[in-house]
Amino acid sequence: MGTIDFWYDFASPYSYLAAIRIDALAEDAGLTVQWRPFFMGGLAKELGTRQPDVKVRYMQRDMERLCSEYGLPYRAPDPFPQNSLLVSRVAMTAQVSPQRAVFSREVFDHEFARGRSISEKGEIAHLLTEIGLEPESVLADAATDAVKQRLRDETAEALRIGLFGAPSFVLADGEVFWGHDRLDRAIAWARRSRWHAQPQA
Repeated sequence: MGTIDFWYDFASPYSYLAAIRIDALAEDAGLTVQWRPFFMGGLAKELGTRQPDVKVRYMQRDMERLCSEYGLPYRAPDPFPQNSLLVSRVAMTAQVSPQRAVFSREVFDHEFARGRSISEKGEIAHLLTEIGLEPESVLADAATDAVKQRLRDETAEALRIGLFGAPSFVLADGEVFWGHDRLDRAIAWARRSRWHAQPQA
């Protein structure tokens, strides 16, 4: 079975769209999804980029249109975008990592379907309780130097392989696809690559 690395930032509304769809599409293609959160703020700092206000306003309206098209709930959180540093560290903890896909979908639903904060400890604690984890120990782990370094390392890896935005999809052959609207193309590429790799009769 092949793999597809799903690189995402919790503050990214387009990552929400990809998170809703990726598992079913990957399963149908015989692919295993590796959920890989990173901190877009750190990546943007390294790249020297920022989100201009006009783009932020565009993204909010674009999400309203897209979610209407997909039949998904959407409510922009306030502020928009959210600070995703703490919740990204939480996703890197030993307790959350085995349930990272479940936790990530809960975060995205909380943030973009219900318009709630993902930067406050109380809100994150609620999400952890929802998936059966003890929030105090997870949040304590997220504050350790080891977990902070883990997130920095993942963000550095995203930069190393040439990522510049979220969501991005990286295939086993190193091909990179950026944007939720490239998810279907990434899956199709993986299908073709696997077919060509098979011995032909």
